[in-house]
Amino acid sequence: MTDFWTTLPHPLIGLAPMDGVTDHPYRHIQKRYGKPDLLCTEFVRVERLMGGEIRPLRELLYDESQRPLVAQVYGTQPEAFRQAALLLCRLGFDGIDINMGCPTKSVADNGAGAGLICAPERATAIIAATRAGLRDWQNGATAWDLPDSSPVIARLVEERHAQLPLEVQQPRPIPVSVKTRIGYDRSQIDQWIPHLLACAPAAIAIHGRTLTQGYTGQADWDAIGQAVELAQGSGTLILGNGDVANRADGLRRVTEFGVDGVLIGRASYGNPFVFCPQVDGEVTERYTFLPIARQHARLFEESLAGWSGYSFRFMHKHLGWYVRGVPGARGLRGELLCTSDAGQVDEILQRYLACRTRWESK
Repeated sequence: MTDFWTTLPHPLIGLAPMDGVTDHPYRHIQKRYGKPDLLCTEFVRVERLMGGEIRPLRELLYDESQRPLVAQVYGTQPEAFRQAALLLCRLGFDGIDINMGCPTKSVADNGAGAGLICAPERATAIIAATRAGLRDWQNGATAWDLPDSSPVIARLVEERHAQLPLEVQQPRPIPVSVKTRIGYDRSQIDQWIPHLLACAPAAIAIHGRTLTQGYTGQADWDAIGQAVELAQGSGTLILGNGDVANRADGLRRVTEFGVDGVLIGRASYGNPFVFCPQVDGEVTERYTFLPIARQHARLFEESLAGWSGYSFRFMHKHLGWYVRGVPGARGLRGELLCTSDAGQVDEILQRYLACRTRWESK
């Protein structure tokens, strides 16, 4: 059997995983309207998942429309990766992606995310441990067999497993991939990428910035192109990430830098159509996004309201993105930022759309 990476279009145009953004409702909307070739969850810390916390299971919610779907995880302890990998298999994910690229101080300074660029031996151990967890699952282990999993987590995982389609419940190839950056404070492609390639991941997605850059400055696509050259003949796909505006821009970068595909991140905020083929000069009318905003708000509420720590205010940033560029956006955004449920969003946007003629005449 082959893993899902071999079934994807080439080149592929996928949605980049983004903490605090790419939750279940966001991915559902992006898949429904933009149809990206690949989706990833927000990253989940493996030590939290194994520590008995319930919230990581909320971050791992999804529906069948989102396949192929990769669970992204981060952390520092190889044994926690091994046990978390088995849980992710039981939850039905199609792949596991190890985050070695997050530049956030609270992550990287603790040796996780992009901090692993400075600890290649630990990075290798983490990949090996993740694969060991996949073998445990393929050999019949369940969440109940994990020594560090709490009974509550084991029960919830196995309940979800029982609800999966039968073909997903069965052992199958679950590939491991890595998302990383070009280096710590400078490009380290020549040293870092060969180290990862030696572990033979299915794919390496490379954000074209260093850890110290964070999300500032321009992505270095020449460095990503170097990684493509290093990976030739390895069997590992190289995906580029950083400053990709839309599908057409992504395909241009595929041609110019030789990557196997691209991941689009911030350009998807409030606009799932960035993944769609477009006719030259075609512009999606901004009003189109308002009904999508209403659907997103309802799904957000329906999916997450029952979980501890839920607050509708986490939907506010999405609503602000959806209304960019419409007439009167500033006032409309101000109203939406005061909402506390999807019903209020419906009321505000219905009223706004009813006044569309008045806005267009200004």
